Amino acid sequence: MSTTQEDGYKLFDKLHPLSLLAQLTSRNATGCLKVFTKSTSWYIYLEKGKLTYASCSDKLFERLDTHLRRLNQQIPTLNSSARVQMRMIFENKNQQESIPIADYQAICWLVDQDYITYSQASTLVSELAAEVLESFLKIKEGSYEFSSENTDNELPNQFCHLDLRSLVESAQKRLRSKTQKQGQVTTPGTASSLVEKKNLPSIEVKQLSEPQEKLLQQTDVKMVNENKDSNNTNISKSAKKRYTVACIDDSLTILKSIKNFLDEDNFTVVMINDPVKALMQILRSKPDLILLDVEMPNLDGYELCALLRRHSAFKNIPIVMVTGRTGFVDRAKAKMVRASGYLTKPFTQSELLKVVFKYVT
Repeated sequence: MSTTQEDGYKLFDKLHPLSLLAQLTSRNATGCLKVFTKSTSWYIYLEKGKLTYASCSDKLFERLDTHLRRLNQQIPTLNSSARVQMRMIFENKNQQESIPIADYQAICWLVDQDYITYSQASTLVSELAAEVLESFLKIKEGSYEFSSENTDNELPNQFCHLDLRSLVESAQKRLRSKTQKQGQVTTPGTASSLVEKKNLPSIEVKQLSEPQEKLLQQTDVKMVNENKDSNNTNISKSAKKRYTVACIDDSLTILKSIKNFLDEDNFTVVMINDPVKALMQILRSKPDLILLDVEMPNLDGYELCALLRRHSAFKNIPIVMVTGRTGFVDRAKAKMVRASGYLTKPFTQSELLKVVFKYVT
């Protein structure tokens, strides 16, 4: 199993659920996102960025039974006897063997026993997913791991492939409605940019315009080096060293997530989502660190990294590749273009800060 966080069951960090889903959706991930808090766990299964099942350990069978009772009005065979039999089999099995998605197995059993049809199971899965995502978006702290292994053994019957963006938007609307009724202030941000459209201009390394190539070869930018007086114990907050981090990614959602993760008091984040403009914007911003997405249309991160290393101003500036690919070939490519390190998607705030402070301090 490949995971994105070691000791996922022990370490608890601030989590941004929407950012996690955005990162997985943006690269059409297939696998299972497992998120853990001190009392509850969530299991979100994806196939090519589409949601196939979502489960939450809290009130697992109470939630399933509520939806089944609703279906009972339309399905005479799904009577109380069938539901009790189902719970006796799978709820006890879940308690004894700690099966993470016993509710999914229960749904499969209902289909196999002809209590519900395949189509009705699809509706049930969709309704459960909406409720589970609503609780998932409330998470503030926890840990996670993402397994990209084939999930066919865990989900032998995939009843549906749901649009994650639409589900999240619906969940957010319900949450906003509830908080407004309670007189609370709603949290900013929506899921409208969960999946960014990739519509960047076509460009090849060898086709850089003459002004860009001239700028790359001739401009000599002196990087600003701010020194702090360690003897001044009364140094003001405004005089502290601020680090400039340039982020290059074709997804605005990822860029905003990185900006939210980095404290404004310590970092200035320059967001760049167009690789054509990246050279000139980076030259102007004079960054202390560059976070560079690998998978961008037409001009990928490796090519852009190679271009930056050709400029005298960026020979020694740390460049960290941000990617979901961590294979041998990808790491070899990174070394060839003299990248400084790797940050694997999806990442938590603590993982991002660990990488950032490794290279700027």
